[in-house]
Amino acid sequence: MSNSGRPSTGSPLDPARGDPELVEGSGRPERVAERGLLFIVSAPSGAGKTTLVERLIEQVPNLKMSRSYTSRPSREGETDGVDYNFVSRERFEQMIDAGELLEWASLYGNLYGTGAADTEKLLAAGHDVVLVIDVQGARKVRARGVDMSTVFVMPPSFAILEQRLRGRSKDSEAEIQRRLQVARDEVAAFAEYDFVVVNDELTKAVDRLRSIVIAERARLRRMQGDADNIVRTFHD
Repeated sequence: MSNSGRPSTGSPLDPARGDPELVEGSGRPERVAERGLLFIVSAPSGAGKTTLVERLIEQVPNLKMSRSYTSRPSREGETDGVDYNFVSRERFEQMIDAGELLEWASLYGNLYGTGAADTEKLLAAGHDVVLVIDVQGARKVRARGVDMSTVFVMPPSFAILEQRLRGRSKDSEAEIQRRLQVARDEVAAFAEYDFVVVNDELTKAVDRLRSIVIAERARLRRMQGDADNIVRTFHD
């Protein structure tokens, strides 16, 4: 769940509001640059979470998708530094030991993770950031006490998820069955998230995601400084 109502834990990824500063020559307080918001989007394999977020990024200004690291080999059509940061398993394990990952998980025999420094750099620059990670990874970020908004994307049904997996993939039958079994476990975790989006139709699902981002940007904790500055103009 979102930790918006909890006190700061001191985590380097906690979005923090800056205290008002005096703008030179104005005599009026104004906020320092706002840190970005962190969003997490999770879903079972085949539910379409990556496609949804890619469409979302195209439509929403100042929203970035954090690029994950993975130990698996690149697939046909994938580009290092674009689709994933592809590293060896040895290098990935070194990153784990060095504490360089915000979260990581083992999935289908491969390692996937999010670089802590990469995410912090984007947030500190004022960008809102989306992490497309699985349930394991989301739990690890949540356990760190990081302030975030979480979305679980669900397929319309098990049958449709199976159809999508078979239609998009050259995976073996054994691999498809393994992904379906993981999906059975993951869908039960939807109640751990702040929002649920059913990906029944791509455009509608992207609209729902966009509405969540817009609403989170308008929360009081986000708009407090702007609202305070406006209120001051009523008393000048």
